[in-house]
Amino acid sequence: MSDSLSDLSSKSIQEISECSNLKELELLRVKYLGKKGAITKQLKALGKLTPSERPKAGQKINILKEKVQSLIDARKIVLADASIQEKIESSSIDVTLSGRKNNRGNIHPISSILYEIESIFHNSGFRVEDGPEIEDEYHNFTALNIPENHPARAMHDTFYFNANYLLRTHTSPIQIRSMETHGVPIKVIAPGKVYRRDSDITHTPMFHQIEGLVIDKDINFTHLKGMLHQFINTFYKRDMELRFRPSYFPFTEPSAEVDILSKDGSWLEILGCGMVHPKVLENLKIDPEVYTGYAFGMGVERLAMLRHEIKDIRLFYENDLHFLNQFK
Repeated sequence: MSDSLSDLSSKSIQEISECSNLKELELLRVKYLGKKGAITKQLKALGKLTPSERPKAGQKINILKEKVQSLIDARKIVLADASIQEKIESSSIDVTLSGRKNNRGNIHPISSILYEIESIFHNSGFRVEDGPEIEDEYHNFTALNIPENHPARAMHDTFYFNANYLLRTHTSPIQIRSMETHGVPIKVIAPGKVYRRDSDITHTPMFHQIEGLVIDKDINFTHLKGMLHQFINTFYKRDMELRFRPSYFPFTEPSAEVDILSKDGSWLEILGCGMVHPKVLENLKIDPEVYTGYAFGMGVERLAMLRHEIKDIRLFYENDLHFLNQFK
């Protein structure tokens, strides 16, 4: 037994010292100290010895057992520390590297233009008014002096829910509702979404308008021209040449289309305007002999396309980030 214990001691010491990970170390513990381990078998074999041999042999086996257990405990500490260090090194953060950037969104170009226009008119004393997008036939057409047979009322131009309700085709109904609520004098702009059955590179079924209304005593066309000159010059941040062309709108008389002279020398239409038709005032029980006023309306997408030289209106609504990120 003495020789076998010596061999067992040498072999266990070598295997434990060469062990490279905790899993292997646990297998060695079972191999030597487990219920069926080599040292445990030596203890069980003591019964085969004579009574005089057992104490000395038992003492040697227990010394070997304690030695192996001590070697395993010491090796376990070394391997555990090495494992922790390896994890630290593999998961360490290099604080000298640049941080990750968070991609930030930006205001949509149409919203940005809309806010800018509202700000310009607000600084000129206009109040911003809002109204329902689902309108009734009276506020959308009749109150604005649009006759029954006008093409704008046709099914192929307007989104109808039924005979009385529709998606508003312009923001002019907001002006009517503002006069009903606040009376006159009045100075408001009415921004918002409008809907028409139209779709191509310059039209969409839904788009944005800003319409303005000023009604007071002694208002004339000169006031309208002066206000539009001021707005256009402020919006484009330079002196612009404007051209007023005679036109027709049921709710204004006289009426005009307004063009601006582009950098390449061509005239570009940007809005419509005119003096509020006396019939519109009469519909609201406002005396046209006492009060006069002007109104104007412009497409927000149209102004954005002209400012940014965009040819296709559909780009605004395709959610192409390569396109939208240009407006940060």
